[in-house]
Amino acid sequence: MNIDIKRPQALKIAAYRSTYSSPRWAVSRITVLYAAALVLPLALHIHLSRGSDLPLLASTFVIAVAWAMLFAYLRQQKTDWHCIVTPVIVTLMIPPSTPLWQAVLALSFGIVVGEQIFGGRGYGFLSAPVTALAFLLFSFPDSMEVADSRLVAVSVIPGAVVLLITRLISWRILVGFAAGLLCCRAIADFGAPLNPMLTSSLALGIVFLICDPVSAASTNAGRWAYGLLAGALVVILAGSGDAIGSVASIVFAALLANIFAPLIDRIVVIINVNRRRRRNG
Repeated sequence: MNIDIKRPQALKIAAYRSTYSSPRWAVSRITVLYAAALVLPLALHIHLSRGSDLPLLASTFVIAVAWAMLFAYLRQQKTDWHCIVTPVIVTLMIPPSTPLWQAVLALSFGIVVGEQIFGGRGYGFLSAPVTALAFLLFSFPDSMEVADSRLVAVSVIPGAVVLLITRLISWRILVGFAAGLLCCRAIADFGAPLNPMLTSSLALGIVFLICDPVSAASTNAGRWAYGLLAGALVVILAGSGDAIGSVASIVFAALLANIFAPLIDRIVVIINVNRRRRRNG
């Protein structure tokens, strides 16, 4: 596989294609696994909200499918049904009271600007859910007060285990994230106990935003650095007034980490290439 190290995104596209283009990792199977990982958190979220977020979920679901079908038609390609995962993640991380027009606008921005204009999933450097949530936080910050549920946070664990076993998310990123968060928190000495950090927003954000294979680093060394960066950013951004486990801290940490992921991969590739040249020279 020839990869142009002068184009960081070429590495990500090549890695994504080589990992998930085999029959075993057809896009439909990846979608099923991600959807299955979200079933339990979504069911508990709906139960705890007494179904008040069902209109929000239905509206964003329809919009996500509509955008995916429109771009598939314009490109004369098959529809990527992984689009159904994005509205579920967004619904889980925003309040049920969010006005539908705000949620639809944010989701449309996330899908179009964060994913489709680059050619679809696997071609861009941003995560569609991260882009949508960041847009919502920037545009309507007062509407993002989310009630936390430890039960929902715990319910993320079985899905995370499945995604880890199937290697759809990297354990290096998870360990790096935990190390970066704990080390940065120890240096900052916030003095808060660990328990308040274990929120549903943080659990969902780590698994489905930070560890998204499309927007995360693709090299093994890069995944360590990417995870450390994301974990540290969560603590740093929490210093602006938000809690460490808040939606704002995890979303903006994911957004910044996504932006730096191609640069991290490029540095790792250049270091490896130079090391091999010295070894063979």
